[in-house]
Amino acid sequence: MTEDLAPFLPIDHPLPFADGRAMIIAPKIRGFICTTAHPDGCAKHIQDQIDVAKAAPKLQNPPKNVLVIGSSTGYGLASRIVPAFSGGANTLGIFFEKPPTEKKTGSAGWYNTAAFEAAAKAEGLYARSINGDAFSDEIKAKAIAEIKASMGTVDCIIYSLASPRRTDPKDGTVYKSCLKPTGDTFTQKTVNTDKALVETVTIEPANEQEIHDTVKVMGGEDWELWIDALSEAGVLADGATTVAYSYIGPELTWAVYTNGTIGRAKEHLEESCARIAEKLSSSNGRAYVSVNKAVVTQASSAIPVVPLYISILFKKMKAAGNHEDCIEQIQRLFSARLDSETPELDEKGRIRIDDWEMREDIQALVAETWSEVNTENLRSVSDFSSYQTGFLKLFGFGLDGIDYAAETEPLREVDLVN
Repeated sequence: MTEDLAPFLPIDHPLPFADGRAMIIAPKIRGFICTTAHPDGCAKHIQDQIDVAKAAPKLQNPPKNVLVIGSSTGYGLASRIVPAFSGGANTLGIFFEKPPTEKKTGSAGWYNTAAFEAAAKAEGLYARSINGDAFSDEIKAKAIAEIKASMGTVDCIIYSLASPRRTDPKDGTVYKSCLKPTGDTFTQKTVNTDKALVETVTIEPANEQEIHDTVKVMGGEDWELWIDALSEAGVLADGATTVAYSYIGPELTWAVYTNGTIGRAKEHLEESCARIAEKLSSSNGRAYVSVNKAVVTQASSAIPVVPLYISILFKKMKAAGNHEDCIEQIQRLFSARLDSETPELDEKGRIRIDDWEMREDIQALVAETWSEVNTENLRSVSDFSSYQTGFLKLFGFGLDGIDYAAETEPLREVDLVN
């Protein structure tokens, strides 16, 4: 990815920071993580997504008060933007992000939230956030207290956490998730995103402990604990809807994803969904797992094989005219699925807004290109450049209209619930 950073690196400032409060901010990339974020770029990225939500037809049956657990990036962030700006909803967001200091930038999620809150409040909407460990009892209690004080009840709860570890609130045990197959050793093509090289990756299978721990982190246990806590506290509105996000993807990724440790966790998520739906049925509530499209996020960037698949997929879907990013996906989720009392579901009771990705013609084209892609033709047969651009945008870099050679103030305020 280094070769594409030149437009964002100021010639006279090889280091990302200048002295003092104002600083020149450039991307510092380590693998699938960028350790800096640009506040003005993040704000522009948020505004671009808000513009999409505002341009769409207004939601016919929008939620009034939305709680988003995992709200600062990706699908969770889009799940604040859409109900707020396409439906006029109040939103409370839960995240775990790094605030800025006078000498260091905050995380992208922090800047995203600051920009979202400012835009929402400018339109008279309630928008506050809680920064902390969403798995903990403390954060659940803080959220409940804030809902009681400022919202009364919530009628939509989005669960969009993607974390590498979880501390069990009952006994303090720390569980760590892993991305591994669960049967045989897995070998497949992947792309080295730093060097733009198509390589082969081999991953040894997980043991039973690793599978168990991944389910504890990425399964549905915490989602169910959240719904139980909200219900017991009396802050769930009658008819409340809750949705957790999942992914299935194509067969070429199944060994490391759908049939791997993460897939086991997603099975648990669906089992939890059934229990939650049963609990909510007495108050006419609903619970769904929504299977979403592959997009560029920090989480997807960490999964072997997936960045190469995304690069090829994007080229095919753009050519077909049905490519969507997070904001378009969530707009369609709310407008075409959740707006209905009886949304269209698959045979397992899941919402499928990955339907355009998984169309037979799209997947056939992806499979054909997959067989021939290599380092030499990577940029011609795939949309790897868009993958790189999308990755940078996650951290506020590469947005039109931002002067990346100019100093900017890293401190940005978020209206945190204390």
